[in-house]
Amino acid sequence: MNTTLPRAPVFFISHGSPMFALEPGQPGANLRALGQQLSGIKAVLVVSPHWQTRALQVLTTPKPETIHDFGGFPQSLYQLQYPAPGQPELAREALRLLTQAGWPTAIDANRGLDHGAWVPLWHLLPQATVPVFQVSMPHQLDTAGALALGRALAPLRDQGVLIVGSGSLTHNLADLQPPAAPAVAYAVEFAHWIRQAVTQADVDALLDYRLRAPHAERAHPTQEHFLPLLVALGARHESEAAQVIADDITYGVLSMESYVWGVN
Repeated sequence: MNTTLPRAPVFFISHGSPMFALEPGQPGANLRALGQQLSGIKAVLVVSPHWQTRALQVLTTPKPETIHDFGGFPQSLYQLQYPAPGQPELAREALRLLTQAGWPTAIDANRGLDHGAWVPLWHLLPQATVPVFQVSMPHQLDTAGALALGRALAPLRDQGVLIVGSGSLTHNLADLQPPAAPAVAYAVEFAHWIRQAVTQADVDALLDYRLRAPHAERAHPTQEHFLPLLVALGARHESEAAQVIADDITYGVLSMESYVWGVN
């Protein structure tokens, strides 16, 4: 009997503001529709910029709490709970793969899910029944390191693990406008360049985006919200073409565009 699992997909999701949980709009509807296409997923592994550590850590918490790691939002947002179980066994397999690839890695058996994990999953997998665990981002991670991190984790896909790089295609909080403000030109131009590079699988250009992409330093004054895209690129199979989940730019400068690989 063939017990081989189908290869799970890999996603890059722009998770937007924490208010995305309460105000899904079209991006939330798109994630919900995407989630309905998933089958046979044994667990979700999320790499989020909201968990950064000195060295890599893997979350093995069996019942991770919902972390509300933000301030100044409506009280109703702090009342949301995403009660997905953890998956310590597959988390330890991630630890093994990372160690094998030369990454010094430790276990965190107590931490919960940050909003970079649970907010997009709130829409993607609203029943919260699929186990979720996280891998942290090292503080000194760069684009090449993020790509290598994704490549090290890629074998988990053949064990039914959906790998999600959760970040933001653009992320300049100093430039935020009101939620429905028109898109600012630099964010549009940067997002368009990234889309072209992703759909053309131009990994070299994406590794060097700080120098090649228009307005890169303004679109990302710091890199942590961009690097999950490189993690996702590293976890994809070379034969897999990117599908674009096109979405608007919210708050004037916050692109909600996402990319998926391995979804039929």
